[in-house]
Amino acid sequence: MTARFFADTNIAVYTLGATDLKGPQALAIMRQRPVISTQVVNEFLSVMLGKRKFERAQAYRLARILMRRCDVVAVTPEITDLSMTIGERYQLSHWDSLIVAAALTSGCDTLYSEDMQDGQVFEGRLTVRNPFTG
Repeated sequence: MTARFFADTNIAVYTLGATDLKGPQALAIMRQRPVISTQVVNEFLSVMLGKRKFERAQAYRLARILMRRCDVVAVTPEITDLSMTIGERYQLSHWDSLIVAAALTSGCDTLYSEDMQDGQVFEGRLTVRNPFTG
């Protein structure tokens, strides 16, 4: 069985800055068809429309490309329930615990993110990797 990995929102966002320091690492991850959740797609859109000030049509086009190039899992009631357990157990923000719960439920063993502690292991089977350190 091939190892599955999950990409947090920041990885998807950094692919649009391919010339800066984080862009090449982000692109390398996203080219391998990671798992993402509907939360990641919505956070990506929020950044594109807000902070990055993209026109709506362009932001939507990019989000559709993102969804085609990744395995997208929906945030379900079960994932939300697991995220509350994860949030309490590991003292994570609600949004980070939703990412972790989606990754765990999807059978991922690696979570690429710069928002959580590099090397942290959740439930003995999901390891956070910050691709921008080292």
